[in-house]
Amino acid sequence: MYAPNNPYYTFSGITPEEVLFLQQATAELDEQQKNRFYGIYSTKRKNPQDILLVSLLGFVGFAGIQRFMLGQIGMGLLYFFTAGLCFIGTIVDLVNHKNLTNEYNKQMAYESFQIAKMYQ
Repeated sequence: MYAPNNPYYTFSGITPEEVLFLQQATAELDEQQKNRFYGIYSTKRKNPQDILLVSLLGFVGFAGIQRFMLGQIGMGLLYFFTAGLCFIGTIVDLVNHKNLTNEYNKQMAYESFQIAKMYQ
């Protein structure tokens, strides 16, 4: 599974699906752009395990932090003021933490690609 020439495997908690997505997304970039993409994406990417751990904080009074981390400010405020929608939303986020993180990471990959592509 590990490819020594592939820097994406250095990301913590990365899945083979995410690696494949990143490889396809950066296929048209030259090496300098790929390096720039890697640098930008590595600062924006979220680890699914981190989102899982932060979601667990919803059961001890800190609901919604995972939504703030994923850039969903409105949902984060809603969760915070409603105790994670009476814990139901927190439970749903615990179950779907990988999907939430993958969606966020795909959006960040797109943004990173656009930034890397701007510099020729």
